[in-house]
Amino acid sequence: MVFLVTGAGGFIGFHLSKALLARGETVIGIDNLNDYYSPTLKQARCDQLKQSKGFIFYHADITDVSALEVIVQNHPDIQIIFNLAAQAGVRYSLENPYAYIQTNVMGQVAILEMARQLPNLQRIFYASSSSVYGLNKKLPFSEADRVDCPSSVYAASKQSAELLSFTYYHLYGLKQTGLRFFTVYGPWGRPDMAYYLFAKAITEDKPITLYTGQNLSRDFTYIDDVVDALLSLLECSHLEDYGIFNIGNSRQEKVEHLVSCLEENIGKKAIINYITRPGTDIEATLSDISAIYNVTGWSPRTKLSDGVRLFTNWLKLYNGFFC
Repeated sequence: MVFLVTGAGGFIGFHLSKALLARGETVIGIDNLNDYYSPTLKQARCDQLKQSKGFIFYHADITDVSALEVIVQNHPDIQIIFNLAAQAGVRYSLENPYAYIQTNVMGQVAILEMARQLPNLQRIFYASSSSVYGLNKKLPFSEADRVDCPSSVYAASKQSAELLSFTYYHLYGLKQTGLRFFTVYGPWGRPDMAYYLFAKAITEDKPITLYTGQNLSRDFTYIDDVVDALLSLLECSHLEDYGIFNIGNSRQEKVEHLVSCLEENIGKKAIINYITRPGTDIEATLSDISAIYNVTGWSPRTKLSDGVRLFTNWLKLYNGFFC
């Protein structure tokens, strides 16, 4: 099959592309390799993918309509789109909200318009986020919950993308599956995320910042489990024409437990500074993954302690290279 993977130089896009290429698929990758975090890391991911003959890379932005038109002309046989490109980061959306509307909203529209021009397209899978649950207090978060109280511009941009995708399904019949990811971590991960920042700080004997609160916790989801979830949806023969799934570990882990796992694997104690949690950050996340389990039989397998060990083993090889 022929796949288009946007954000191929990103964390999830890279790992998914590797898995598809290992299966003998053709992957058309697109990424603008921006400097929100280390372009060197993004380039290193792409360099790995380029070692496969089945990988074709376009250095372009998904909002560049002319670049997307070239891809349509060159690859009209694209059958599946994984739109994983995004402007990530909750707190950065306070500093640069325009970037989130441009990439996560305008980019979603551009990919949807592109999809309409592909004669062999079967389905679009697109990245959303657990952040869309916003100020909801009920745990675990379920796909049936209301998502109309976002706590950040990032969350609002992701919810906007979901609404646009449903609209294009309704208007044009584009089959689509939304993916609400819950705190994905692992080797080759994003250096702006807490687990990565904590690990580097502990390694370098620098302080880390934790937020105060009794229930500061996350549903940490290991990258290999995420890829398995995406492949299970891809292989499912009875997906609804439109739907949204939580992709999480379905375990609520205190952030302090994450720090303990990092300390154990790095062999150093963390220097911790506590501050009040900002309003953009959700206090706790936990995924209800019964929907994807009922449809595909997928469930995560990686415990946080095992995932952190695999991540820190990778970091020991590359620490300082990408930052």
